Amino acid sequence: MEATMRLVLISAAIWFALDQGSKYAVVHAMGLIERGVIEVFPPLLTFKMGWNTGINFGLFSGGPETTRWILIAIAVAIIAWLIWWARNGLTRPIALLSAGAIVGGALGNTLDRLLYGAVADFLNMSCCGITNPFAFNVADIGIFLGAFGLLIFANDSKMPRDDA
Repeated sequence: MEATMRLVLISAAIWFALDQGSKYAVVHAMGLIERGVIEVFPPLLTFKMGWNTGINFGLFSGGPETTRWILIAIAVAIIAWLIWWARNGLTRPIALLSAGAIVGGALGNTLDRLLYGAVADFLNMSCCGITNPFAFNVADIGIFLGAFGLLIFANDSKMPRDDA
């Protein structure tokens, strides 16, 4: 396996394992699925069970069953495109790790959609008098950090520069 893909796959595997491991530990082992809420360090960190059938912030949730399969197909297409981009355009290690974070997070959320019909969200953070009504998961963190990393680090020497 080429070094380029090794970094992507290692990053993807780590983010996928962190996501699925944390979901198992909190949702199932700690019983969040039955309890609904576990105050860890309120209000900064609360485990709050949520099943998201849509995308970020619950957009497109509550739609028909076909929405689930459309979102799975979109995730698979994004994963395939990122792997293609990593092989054909990304050269910086941090960009490859960022692509892997998105792939691993997308795989984690896609597995949830396949197994449960929705994504298990449980992290809720509020601060400074602002109450956050939304929950998220470790896969979402990987996707966000990976997208941020690609925005900053995807520039590489293959791209033309405007020195004018």
